[in-house]
Amino acid sequence: QVQVVESGGGLVQPGGSLRLSCAASGSILSIDNMGWYRQAPGKQRELVAAITRGGSTNYADSAKGRFTISGDNALNTVYLQMSSLKPEDTAVYYCNAEGVANVGLTFRKYNTWGQGTQVTVSP
Repeated sequence: QVQVVESGGGLVQPGGSLRLSCAASGSILSIDNMGWYRQAPGKQRELVAAITRGGSTNYADSAKGRFTISGDNALNTVYLQMSSLKPEDTAVYYCNAEGVANVGLTFRKYNTWGQGTQVTVSP
């Protein structure tokens, strides 16, 4: 079983910065991709940024130039550094992990979501 836990959310003023952390644990053989998603009230969940085990990154247009995703070599912990925050960045931010897990004597792909962390950008 794989667990994903986010932390670091909170209230920040427009123009401020915040760093989110995501930690994956459990019977993990590999973490192949980690992504940060967000969901604002009344809107669909959307990708913010993602990183592969090889270090490739991908950003939503709204995040480019303001957000940076990073992680350790094994992606056990991934960070989302957010700068120049805007009120429209207000949302619940979710972390997603994909990879392969040990299940008894075999292996199985997993795709696991965290519970989310609230980010509120307001004066």
